[in-house]
Amino acid sequence: MVGLAVLAMTAATAATAGCEARPADGASTAPSSPRATATDDAKPAARQSPSPDASSPSPRTGATPTPTPKPQGTTLMASGSRGEQVRELQARLRQIGHFDRSPTGYYGTLTAAAVRSFQGKRGLSRTGRTDTVTWQKLLGMTHEPTAAELNPPTTVPVAEPDKRCMTGRVLCISKNSRTLSWMIDGRVVSSMDVRFGSQYTPTREGTFSVYWKSRHHVSTLYHTAMPYAMFFSGGQAVHYSADFAAHGYSGASHGCVNVRDEGRIASLFAQVKTGDKVVVSG
Repeated sequence: MVGLAVLAMTAATAATAGCEARPADGASTAPSSPRATATDDAKPAARQSPSPDASSPSPRTGATPTPTPKPQGTTLMASGSRGEQVRELQARLRQIGHFDRSPTGYYGTLTAAAVRSFQGKRGLSRTGRTDTVTWQKLLGMTHEPTAAELNPPTTVPVAEPDKRCMTGRVLCISKNSRTLSWMIDGRVVSSMDVRFGSQYTPTREGTFSVYWKSRHHVSTLYHTAMPYAMFFSGGQAVHYSADFAAHGYSGASHGCVNVRDEGRIASLFAQVKTGDKVVVSG
């Protein structure tokens, strides 16, 4: 009876003690030492250093030294930056074959990739940001950009103007050359690169007129910014596109005529009046 009582007490104790983690093969393990918790900031517990004695091994010598980090400086420009210094950066990168388009003044993914390419060729850290070290290296390898290098009219030749563009004040837009020319009485005042809608949301072709201008417009349908918008057909407008500036022709609009040079379209917006003609040709 005594033996039965002892067995009963042992079973009761096991039922209230909870489960114990075991290895997959069922063998028991020795209890481990306490570990740091999340509130310990992941710092390991202090370990007791053994007393030195004659049998202790001598410290290791000849350890591999920590490599010296590549020099980096203060960041001057990075993704999202914009302005004349970005335009100069792009023009200088283009001089030595790291940027294959006209300067836009906007530091997007293409500019960051160009900077990484330049940094990799020169043994600098490939951050994609333009720091003081990268900038000084670039200045030493390039010349001061000319006005034409900083502000080329378009990346491709401007198309021969449509005959409908030869009289009056006209936004003359060519899908074939992907350019927009602002013309007055047959004279080209300025030109710029443009991007159009996709096959699912094509930009309409024909002769229209500017019926509304909105400097800080935001699309009510797509909830995207459309700065310097000049509407000519329903919800389609000529406007600046930060996405076009950053990604080029890899994307498309929802039917609008995108301009990627903010300085050029800002000047255009100031000149165009409500009622001016818009010609979109294929």
